[in-house]
Amino acid sequence: MENRTYIANEERYANSNLYQRCGKSGILLPKISLGLWHNFGGNDSFERGRNIIRYAFDNGVTHFDLANNYGPPYGSAEENFGRLMNEDFRPYRDEMFISTKAGYDMWPGPYGNWGSRKYMIASLDQSLKRMKLEYVDLFYSHRYDPNTPLEETLQALVDIVRSGKALYIGISRWPLEALKFADKYLRERDVPLLIYQGRLNMLDKAPLKEGILDYCHDNGIGFISFSPLAQGLLTDKYLKGIPEGSRMTHSKHLKSDMLNAELVEKIGSLNATALRHNTTLPQMALRWILEQKGVTSLLIGASSTTQLHENLQAVRNEE
Repeated sequence: MENRTYIANEERYANSNLYQRCGKSGILLPKISLGLWHNFGGNDSFERGRNIIRYAFDNGVTHFDLANNYGPPYGSAEENFGRLMNEDFRPYRDEMFISTKAGYDMWPGPYGNWGSRKYMIASLDQSLKRMKLEYVDLFYSHRYDPNTPLEETLQALVDIVRSGKALYIGISRWPLEALKFADKYLRERDVPLLIYQGRLNMLDKAPLKEGILDYCHDNGIGFISFSPLAQGLLTDKYLKGIPEGSRMTHSKHLKSDMLNAELVEKIGSLNATALRHNTTLPQMALRWILEQKGVTSLLIGASSTTQLHENLQAVRNEE
C-alpha cells in the first residue's frame, strides 16, 4: 500500500520574492495563488489534484482559493480539499491561507443563490463541513446581487467574521460604486475589506478601465486576478485552432466561437513578443498582471505539476 504520509518541503519559503502585502493589511499573499475552480472536483483525478496541491505548497504557494460550487459536481472541490486537509495538510493549517465563496447557484430553491443573509451563512457552514475546517481565512461574496440590499449581504459578512468562521472578507466582481459602498460600510464596523477579486488579463482589462484597481490601490484594499491566462487563451494552445480535449471543446465558460481570426492574430502577436523576450506567453501574461498598480496576487489553475511549475517561473524569473 502506498505511503501517503506527506512531509512538506523544508525549502518551501526560500523564494522571498514570492510574497506581497495585501493592501494595507497584515497579510502577505503569494503573488501566484492556486485556484481550484477546475481540475479538483469529483469528476477529476483525486491523486492528480493531490500532487498539484502538494507541489504548490512545497514551492511556497500558501493561498488556496475555492468556492461552494466548484467541482463538478457542486461542492466536490471542497470535499476533496477537506480530505487533503485530513490526510496531508492538517499539521500545516496555520501556514495556509484558505478562501471560499458564496454567491452563485448552489442548491435548489430560493435560498441557494445570490446574496441573502440566509444563503451566505448557510453556504459557509456547509463549506466548512466539506473542507473539515473550523474557519476559513477569507470568505467572499462571489458576485454582486442587484436585488438584495447591500447592507444585508455586508452585515452577514461582518457577523461571519465576528463569529470566528472567517478571518477576513472579500468581494468578487462587484461594480465600482458597490465596492465603494462596501468599503465604507465594512470600515465603519471594524471589519475592513481585505481584497477584491476580479477578472484581469491581457485580453480583458475591465478592472483597469473601470477604476477598480485604482480604487483598491488608493484605499488599501488588495486585488487578486482570476482567469489571468484567459482560461488558456494566453498560451500557445490555440495558436493553430482548437486542439482535441482542450477546455474550449467542453467548457460552458469558453466557447469555440470566441476564437475568431482577430483573436487568433492578437494571441499570435503576443506570443511573438514573448519569444523575442526569451520567455513564454503565459509567463509574460502573468508578469503583466503583477506589474499593474494595486495587484496583490493572481489565481492560476493547473492540470499538472508541469504546468504549475512553468507558471511559477513567472515569479522566480522576475528581475
